[in-house]
Amino acid sequence: MSRHSFHPIAVLGLSIWLITGCRTVPAGNASEGADQGVRQSARKENSRKAAREAENELRQRAKAHAHYAAGVVHDLNEEPELALAEFTQAAQADPGNENLTLEVSRRLLQTKQPEKALELLQSAAARSNASGMIFARLGFVHAQLGQHAQAVAASRKAVEQMPDALVGYQNLFLGYLQSKQPEAALKTLDEAAQRPATNPEFLMAVAELYANYAMQFPTQREAVHARGLKVLNRVRELSLPLPQQRLKLGDGFNLFGDTATAAEIYRELLQPEGEFPALHEMVRIKLVDLYLRANDRPRAAELLESILRDEPSNAQAHYQLGRIAYELERWADAVARFKNVVLFNPNFEQAHYDLAAAQIALGEAEDAVVVLEQARAKFSSNFVVEYLLGVAHNREKNYAAAVQHYTAAEVIALATDTNRLNQGFYFQLGAALERQGDREQAARYFEKCLELAPDFHEAMNYLGYMWAEQGENLERARDLIARALAAEPNNDAYLDSMAWVLFKLNQPREALEYILKAVAAAEDPDATVFDHLGDIYAALDEPEQAREAWRKSLAVEANEAVQKKLDSTKVE
Repeated sequence: MSRHSFHPIAVLGLSIWLITGCRTVPAGNASEGADQGVRQSARKENSRKAAREAENELRQRAKAHAHYAAGVVHDLNEEPELALAEFTQAAQADPGNENLTLEVSRRLLQTKQPEKALELLQSAAARSNASGMIFARLGFVHAQLGQHAQAVAASRKAVEQMPDALVGYQNLFLGYLQSKQPEAALKTLDEAAQRPATNPEFLMAVAELYANYAMQFPTQREAVHARGLKVLNRVRELSLPLPQQRLKLGDGFNLFGDTATAAEIYRELLQPEGEFPALHEMVRIKLVDLYLRANDRPRAAELLESILRDEPSNAQAHYQLGRIAYELERWADAVARFKNVVLFNPNFEQAHYDLAAAQIALGEAEDAVVVLEQARAKFSSNFVVEYLLGVAHNREKNYAAAVQHYTAAEVIALATDTNRLNQGFYFQLGAALERQGDREQAARYFEKCLELAPDFHEAMNYLGYMWAEQGENLERARDLIARALAAEPNNDAYLDSMAWVLFKLNQPREALEYILKAVAAAEDPDATVFDHLGDIYAALDEPEQAREAWRKSLAVEANEAVQKKLDSTKVE
């Protein structure tokens, strides 16, 4: 071939150069051209890949929509298991739909399927733009499965993404408590409390968690309550446009024991009076409860009367006023209030019993029996009604009926609630048995009373005096009365009992000392004490003093036996 001939490939290269233009090509331009080609190729590949991904995402979304629609149909047909299965597949097909994932995970947790919920949430959390709510729910599920380390990690991620939302802190708090790390739980609350948040709901929720912690760890209550109050005081500095928010704030202060601030907030909510009547009523009730717990009965009564002015048939207001009257021993007022309660709300069972108790205290035991029998017919027999019937019959000196009802109450309590059988109950049953004449049974119940309350000096004195009257167990009787006197040295009844047991032990000189103290200590003249004084003087061979004492006894209360002693004693 001639050296002046053209190689085909060279001609082709020249043609390409001519087409692209006559430009001076710098050194290395061929390499850049190659790189540019690679980049163009990569862009094309990326574009194709993005197209494939978009197409796949569309297919997955279409699949998700189909499963979701099927789930809705099953829901409408009341087929919850099939509906949940379809919804789960919809969420798996479209992990980017966080609302769906959260709803399905909630349903899975409700149906005791935490493992499936975990799988679903982990898939959603693997996405680069997964939200804090996904991590919060994931942390909760890990905690449910006892996976505390994973729960803390997920909840911490939720806090990082949503530092002013409560759910992450709450999950951490509960998780630390479940894993027995109370210090870490408290530190989490402190972290939340230190957020410069101005959201009152967030801050009040943190305060509630402090209250929860204080309940579980009462030894730290004072310090934790101080932290909770600090948070609530921050809330108080904020503008709370909704009265419900202010009510919740007042409840928070009340919970932490700052009743003065709580009462102030409640009172502010009562003004102006015409706004939000339902809320106004609720606030008055809360304020009444606060006043009652603070023993501020006048303010409580004032509010209750205002409630009755608006609603005269409000049984609860009548009941609270009845309780106040009862505590102040204004028995007639209490009876009137409780009668109104029974009138306006006949099904208010406790009001029947409180009415009967007030009637007994007022001296209307017969009326109380009627009320209690009606209550027993309406609500069936129970410990309270039988016990109060026993008290009422005892006041009427119908001791046989009293013992019958006390015994019925004992049987009920033994079968339902033995805590009701306390020293007071056994004392009253013992006293009724003694008055009925069954001293052996009475002594048994007094002994039960003293087993439960070894320092119950009323029972010591009653049992000791009963034995002294009969001349039985005199040494034990003296010991019991001596213990009662040690508790109340100036009790005229106990002094009389000691005088009488010494008299029965043939120690009239020692007895005289105690009986004279009993006479001096008694607020009102007592016929029995003067009778005993007369007997002691007679035993000391001092008939004039004996006759004088018996005359004083008869002046207080007529008694045939005392009169016979007076008539048979002559002064020489």
